Amino acid sequence: MLAKEVKSGSVVVHDGNPVMIVGMSVQSPSARGAATLYKFRARNVMTRNKVDITLKGTEVLQEADFSRRDVQMMYTDTEFLHVMDKEDFQQYEIPLEDAEEQMPYITEGLEGIRALIYNDACVGIEVPATVELNIAQCDPGVKGNSATSRTKPATMETGLVIQVPEYIKEGERLKVDSRTGQFLSRA
Repeated sequence: MLAKEVKSGSVVVHDGNPVMIVGMSVQSPSARGAATLYKFRARNVMTRNKVDITLKGTEVLQEADFSRRDVQMMYTDTEFLHVMDKEDFQQYEIPLEDAEEQMPYITEGLEGIRALIYNDACVGIEVPATVELNIAQCDPGVKGNSATSRTKPATMETGLVIQVPEYIKEGERLKVDSRTGQFLSRA
């Protein structure tokens, strides 16, 4: 695949390692005849290290032997998150440190979790962009402060702490962006 065709979320091979593209920018040439440069921010799928890649638009990147499979969370123990493939019931163990960014958004029965499979091994998981979580603890709003757009911290059922508007009460169900950890709306 040409560098100019690569999109965020693509998994390609760079220096013999599979990397997932997480961001990109385009640098236009400043002189006549100069090439447009594509700068990619990627994450090594195996080691989780960040990688910066700069290529000309006509350079080729090889697509990795990589797939995403719908899975269901089974349980967690002290070392692993255990998930099961919804189609063939294959079970995978993911070390908790490899899934620590996603764990605050995973609840029992969450739909849309996908396992990242590389060479028949699970190397990580993806959660949906938006998840619904219940508020476990939240201070009450102060009467008369509703004219300003002030926020307060709220602890969700998974232990995640996010900033919410003052009118939100304990026990409510909220939509949260799993990419940024920000409050979106009431569910």
